[in-house]
Amino acid sequence: MIVSTIEKLDLFTARENARVKADVILGDCLDVLKSMPGNSIDLIITSPPYADQRKSTYGGISPDKYVEWFLPITGELLRVLRPKGTFILNIKEKVANGERHTYVMELIIEMRKQGWFWTEEFIWHKKNCFPGKWPNRFRDSWERLLQFNKAKDFNMYQDEVKVPMGSWAKTRLKNLSETDKKRDNSRVGSGFGKNVSNWVGRELAYPTNVLSMATESSNKKHSAVFPKELPSWFIKLFTKPGDIVLDPFLGSGTTSIAAFKLDRSSIGIEILEEYHKLAVENINEQTK
Repeated sequence: MIVSTIEKLDLFTARENARVKADVILGDCLDVLKSMPGNSIDLIITSPPYADQRKSTYGGISPDKYVEWFLPITGELLRVLRPKGTFILNIKEKVANGERHTYVMELIIEMRKQGWFWTEEFIWHKKNCFPGKWPNRFRDSWERLLQFNKAKDFNMYQDEVKVPMGSWAKTRLKNLSETDKKRDNSRVGSGFGKNVSNWVGRELAYPTNVLSMATESSNKKHSAVFPKELPSWFIKLFTKPGDIVLDPFLGSGTTSIAAFKLDRSSIGIEILEEYHKLAVENINEQTK
């Protein structure tokens, strides 16, 4: 059953005794977050407006004011996230006065002071990025995906995002040297270390922290849409079916659609009525 209103959208589906719910809320995310209970969200994944971007829609935030604007929001996100939950922030610094602005680095430092644990940085490689150049640089083909947690101990399901071994296995594992057969314990706790022979016979391997995904989207009515595969990857990595995913800058609804298709509940917040309506339409269309 799908119920849609301009204020809120509720979606319900019965899948193997699981009850999946998606709420899309129209409003300022800071105000909405303040009304949400603490320790209630398993994964936060979002892409807020970048500094000085989307001026015609979101107004644009000056790079010099970005940290001041965003910190109250991250404070509320810290409160609503479960102790073992994860926050994934898709963000990219911009060029200001001929050099890269430092607001992303400043934000990371201030969030750590706020109580966040900066666990990891993933890179989204836009493998079909449109070519281009400027007098002193080339076009960006990547964006940051910063991982924050409340502590070092958090939920993570690494087996859910394994990838094919790749062509290197055909040559590297064919003729193993004596060095390849020796154990050199991994410093990151992977369990394999440098004993390459452990990979013989395996079809899947763990991925790197560089995600190569195309930027195409079936939705052309929003100015900043990331591919559904992007939130889907993190949803699989950091949650299990039935968990709750939050996107406080929902836009066209991509995160909620990804969560729904993976049997996770979701909450999306969007400040613009135009995009809230678009998100409702997209979710209704793509979750039939």
